[in-house]
Amino acid sequence: MTSRKSAQKAARVAQRKAERNIPIRSSVKTYITKARKLILASDLDAAPEAVKQAAIALDKAAQKGVLHPNNAARRKSRLMKSLNAALAASPKKLAARPKKKVKQEEEPVESVESAEAIEKPKRVRKKKAPE
Repeated sequence: MTSRKSAQKAARVAQRKAERNIPIRSSVKTYITKARKLILASDLDAAPEAVKQAAIALDKAAQKGVLHPNNAARRKSRLMKSLNAALAASPKKLAARPKKKVKQEEEPVESVESAEAIEKPKRVRKKKAPE
């Protein structure tokens, strides 16, 4: 045990923070384990939701300082990678995913008056006189 008051206080603070982090780390591990089990069991209907919940838990842990942000990002990346590999290997794709809507471009109405009003005159630079 340290003999300085400041070191003793720092040890107490570190202990409190460690105790506060334990349940957060535990819940993160639980969400990741559930997601991995669903992916390995090929339950591809529930797996994307479980991966999403795990990613949310990882983000919250990183935001609170329980995990390093790169650690959380690495774990999320690995989960997504395994989920995508399982989805690609499965015989049935998730047909429930909605397709993106493509916006139809409107044809611009061209009028001579509006085109002339929008055009700006070109900028002309003055040449410097030789010194």
